[in-house]
Amino acid sequence: MTNDSALAIEFCGLPFATPLVLLSGCVGFGEEYTRVAGFSNRELGAVCLKGTTGAPRLGNPAHRLYETPNGMLNAIGLQNPGVDAVIKDILPQLDFSETRFIANVSGSSIEEYEEVTRKFDDSPIDAIEINISCPNVKEGGVAFGNDPAMSARVVEACRRVTKKPLITKLSPNQTDIAANACGCIEAGTDAFAVINTLMGMAIDIESRRPVIGNNQGGLSGPAIKPVALLKVHQVYQVAKAHGVPIIGQGGITSANDAIEFLIAGASAVGLGTALFYDPLICAKINTGISAYLQRQGMEHVSELTGSLQLHPPGPIRCGC
Repeated sequence: MTNDSALAIEFCGLPFATPLVLLSGCVGFGEEYTRVAGFSNRELGAVCLKGTTGAPRLGNPAHRLYETPNGMLNAIGLQNPGVDAVIKDILPQLDFSETRFIANVSGSSIEEYEEVTRKFDDSPIDAIEINISCPNVKEGGVAFGNDPAMSARVVEACRRVTKKPLITKLSPNQTDIAANACGCIEAGTDAFAVINTLMGMAIDIESRRPVIGNNQGGLSGPAIKPVALLKVHQVYQVAKAHGVPIIGQGGITSANDAIEFLIAGASAVGLGTALFYDPLICAKINTGISAYLQRQGMEHVSELTGSLQLHPPGPIRCGC
């Protein structure tokens, strides 16, 4: 268990014991990982609960998960009991004295995002993460997060109905993530989670059908880390001027990975796929970050955020 004050941060006004955040969908509604012997909430800054919609959802047909080289495809389909059940039955079971808990809001319309956020505002939840990668059924299924104008409209609608910190989870499946981030800042987001999964597919060559029952799924794990690092760096370029912090995520499996995301511009780092094969990884990452700070003569983890030293641009050449 860590007692290292050098790792304690403030994120959107909330005290985090460490920069580590358990990502939505990877620990259920906060109850799954607590059954692991040796795990401690005190190793965490926060836990993002499973994606929650207005009405209960059964999710997608099987298969929902598929292991890929250095990663994992998932298409769970937002299976959840609905916001009313989460607030009434699940939140009272969580120990808010040990760590922070962040709701993850999903929806198929702006009205659903707004309604779920309004209900969470009247609950003990510490902050609200908006998953804008969901398809907008009213606009033919295009994901909210891939259209800057729609992203901003979702954030604006959620901002109207809550005073809790809003964290916008940005999709990498878009043309200009920095431009999208700018619009979300103007609409009132307090922070970003960068990035959500990349879209991918796996095919069974015997049946010549997609392995995933939903045909495609979100790719997570170490395979997406280089993409995620670049996106964090790009979003940080616009977020830093407004004091908007970032949870960097995408393939973090070691202290070195976490440190890279902090250097790229993240204030906190999210753990997801790694938890499936090492539920006790948090303590190892905290120990590694602390050792790195000592080695570098740094007093606090916040000194790492945005400390990337870029190479000067070279001459422009065509071809290889």
